[in-house]
Amino acid sequence: MKTIYLAGGCFWGTEKYFEQFGGVVSTVVGYANGSTENPTYEEVKHGSGHAETVKIEYDEGVIPTEALLSRYFDVIDPLAVNKQGHDEGKQYRTGIYYEDESLLPAIRAEAKKLEEKLGQPIAVEILPLKGFYPAEEYHQKYLDKNPGGYCHIPANMLNLKEV
Repeated sequence: MKTIYLAGGCFWGTEKYFEQFGGVVSTVVGYANGSTENPTYEEVKHGSGHAETVKIEYDEGVIPTEALLSRYFDVIDPLAVNKQGHDEGKQYRTGIYYEDESLLPAIRAEAKKLEEKLGQPIAVEILPLKGFYPAEEYHQKYLDKNPGGYCHIPANMLNLKEV
């Protein structure tokens, strides 16, 4: 099993999106790489510096890191700074965070491939994880609990029927 942390704007849709893929074992939404420990949603909204992030545990034998990241790049605007969809602010920045340095070659390769395709640098942070704190319970599996809830990821991407 491997673990990667992906910040892709609002974490509700990012979590729902990744849950549909075979090999994704678990997801937890939370706050990463900010300046305080155990922030609340209100603190994150008001400048704690954390990114809304999804912790993804996955079986690399079923979904390789490269495939997971390719899927990630399919649903973010990799050129946007502190913004995804209608959500704006530092908490909505994009980022790939890791604890396991063995993931770094795959992360760098996928980022480079995207930059070459776009012909310019991407605005996605690629950094070691500096703290991850699970979000409040009402944020976990939010779009399952609230099917009509807002999401910057198009609805057709949340039900790809792929495993």
